[in-house]
Amino acid sequence: MLSVTARGISVKILRIIAIVVVVGVVVFAGLALWLNRTPSSPFDGEVAATAATFPVEETSYVARLADCVACHSLPGQAPFAGGLPMGSPVGIIYATNITPDKTAGIGNYTLAEFDNAVRRGVAKDGHRLYPAMPYPSYAKMSDEDIRKLYDYFMFEVEPVAQPNPQSGIPFPLNQRWPLAFWNAVFAPGGVYRENPEQSAEWNRGAYIVQGAAHCGSCHTERGLAFNEVALDESSSSYLAGAYLDGWYASNLRGNQRAGLGRWSEDDIVQLLKTGRNQHAGVFGSMLEAFNNSTQFFTDEDLRAVAVYLKSLPPTGEDRPYQYDEATSLAFANNDLSAPGAALYLRQCSNCHGVDGRGRGVLQPPLAGTPTVLEDNPASIINILLNGAGRMVVNGVPDSYRMTPFRVLLRDDEIADIATFIRGSWGNDAPPVTAAEVAAMREHTDPSSDEVIVLQMR
Repeated sequence: MLSVTARGISVKILRIIAIVVVVGVVVFAGLALWLNRTPSSPFDGEVAATAATFPVEETSYVARLADCVACHSLPGQAPFAGGLPMGSPVGIIYATNITPDKTAGIGNYTLAEFDNAVRRGVAKDGHRLYPAMPYPSYAKMSDEDIRKLYDYFMFEVEPVAQPNPQSGIPFPLNQRWPLAFWNAVFAPGGVYRENPEQSAEWNRGAYIVQGAAHCGSCHTERGLAFNEVALDESSSSYLAGAYLDGWYASNLRGNQRAGLGRWSEDDIVQLLKTGRNQHAGVFGSMLEAFNNSTQFFTDEDLRAVAVYLKSLPPTGEDRPYQYDEATSLAFANNDLSAPGAALYLRQCSNCHGVDGRGRGVLQPPLAGTPTVLEDNPASIINILLNGAGRMVVNGVPDSYRMTPFRVLLRDDEIADIATFIRGSWGNDAPPVTAAEVAAMREHTDPSSDEVIVLQMR
């Protein structure tokens, strides 16, 4: 009798579990279908335009702000034809063809479909885009700027019938539908809303930095789900620096050591306009952004960006930087006893000086520069190994750039130079190991003379 009763209870429990599982599956499937629906756009129902609505100087300027060419072009190939490989934690992603070609590109996109791709990460056929496309930032762009961007790509860009490469992400990680859940949690969307407590200039800077220029995509760290941990200044993690593709994108907040705390608004404007200032020069991923984007910003927009960035308070522990003459005095007394000192004197001092203060704006200082002072040494290792790409200002390639030491120096020698630089002139940053250099050597390629520079009318 007891065994029969126990068997009956077990059957009831199994039935309850089965019902819960079925209901859970149905709810999950329904939620997945709802999240993967085609989102609505303010442009739904609009008839496709047959000619540009805005002047080309306005439409191309929005494309400059958004720096679309940096990811969607390859050196020496047609602009916006795609094919650029981008590393991700699950495999290689290739940037797509966004020319108005009707087969390989976006020539058949309506304005609403274009809007969904740019601001919501949903392609014309409904599949979700990988967030390597910075749609969480582009979501803040205004309707008018989206119209201008659409105008530019449909009527000013030459169509290119270049097929899109298949991603290198294996099954089942290549399934796109789970990205709808990611979007629901990490890409809240919504255009930029002005802060009434701030000036018009501050709001314009915030709009550019948070939206079209998508600065947070590189300069804000990622969470466990590879999401930007913050999308605006409401979090102290926003623009506080992050590691990305072999470089450490600098802290853009008010930190005195490894941030912009010692920079003036004019310093920020100068770097974005000319690629150099008294503190630093552009390199790495920022070099591409400079070559094709920031140098073309209007003076008003550059100032607005500077005003916004200078409003961001420091984050974490911070202490002031103070120049220390001990290293310079050691050189003056022919004291090369410090590890890496002789190598620095032979390989680096002609450009950066025995005092570490550089040569004006042409060769940046190493004393007190944020890149050197970062706890993460990725950028200084990378640039010592691979040098710097070619800066192009107003169409003219730069004559002064960092020499790569990948072939000339061993891992331990590069580590010694990096450690010497990070420990001299008051820098007081952690040392670099040969193992760190070896790892960077393995995962990076030498810099190339080829650069992506887009010519626009």
